[in-house]
Amino acid sequence: MEWPSLSVERVRPSRFIPPFCPWPECRAHLGRGRGFNRYGFFRKRGGSVRVPRYLCRDCRRTCSRQTFSTTYYLKRPELQVRIAKGLMASSAHRQIARSEGCAKTTVTRHAERLGRHAILFHARVGREGPALDEGVVHDHFETFVARQDHALGVGTAVGARSWWIYDIDPAPHRGAGRRPDRKEGAQAKSSASRPYVQSIQRTFSGLIGKIPEPGKLVVRCDGRLDYRAALKNLEWAARVELRVFPNPDRGPKGSPRSAEAIERDAAMWHVDTAHQFIRHTHADHKRETIAQGRRLESILGRLHLHAVWKNFIKRRTERRPDRSTPATRRGITDHPWLWERLLAQRLFPAREALTEVAQQLYGKTWTRKLPPLQLRYAG
Repeated sequence: MEWPSLSVERVRPSRFIPPFCPWPECRAHLGRGRGFNRYGFFRKRGGSVRVPRYLCRDCRRTCSRQTFSTTYYLKRPELQVRIAKGLMASSAHRQIARSEGCAKTTVTRHAERLGRHAILFHARVGREGPALDEGVVHDHFETFVARQDHALGVGTAVGARSWWIYDIDPAPHRGAGRRPDRKEGAQAKSSASRPYVQSIQRTFSGLIGKIPEPGKLVVRCDGRLDYRAALKNLEWAARVELRVFPNPDRGPKGSPRSAEAIERDAAMWHVDTAHQFIRHTHADHKRETIAQGRRLESILGRLHLHAVWKNFIKRRTERRPDRSTPATRRGITDHPWLWERLLAQRLFPAREALTEVAQQLYGKTWTRKLPPLQLRYAG
């Protein structure tokens, strides 16, 4: 995978050349244009560094070196890495704001930008990464959006050998439980749920494309009927091999596990550990939290940030002297990354092969728009 090791802002002006035109309407945005001309420079506020500007020969629009940096338009770019570390350290937005001496809305805007960058970076790795050569463990992480009656399942696909997080897909549903408002939506596990079925189909369809024919996608899953319902009437269903490990009755807390429970935990611990780590490192997913996410797109953006952090920065295990990451196990990199390298350059959505779900998450079009406010003026 081609990714710069040096941030765009640290490249000397004499050595920097815009790789493409940043304007999506220009033909040089996706293809090879006629190049750029130097167009002066400007200085950042409170700094003495000269930032070069360029003029596109195709569309005659201007850009600068800062246009290709992840800190474009930021008044406090030094907060970007620190806020990313705080989000992965289970700190809420107000806690980070108090620690950094900034407004809570500043942290929120940084978190949204980091989430969008992670969505594009995850798509870039999926396109340029190596083929899928291992089994996948799949399950849904259960949380909620804004209120507990707005349940959300997040399909998580984890590599059985590398522990790489391959896909994160939303499945909003009504939820189940003993609350009065959930009696109609509470369904037994003997029936399939359409949001889960659609989420599984999207994940499996993306993973099948990473396996050369006639290879098969080996998936470990629990006993939900949604997996079998998702493979009905699909042309590539024969290339998916399901290895089902149902969830047995656990009994009272502290009771010994049965043989079925031991077998299930041995096969599914990869995704179970990933879900436990998400609940441990995110303030909006803790039990009895007051920092819950207010929007589905924001929740999925932070989970994509968690995925790229776990794949490239965090070590696979901290209990053993093993400094490898899932990215090094897959052969994508040869050493763990730092946040500075992950945020080395800006990504543009028009240049990435985004799925329909990723486009909705990036553009924040998944959640239904609120009705316009009816403003009344005093006469």
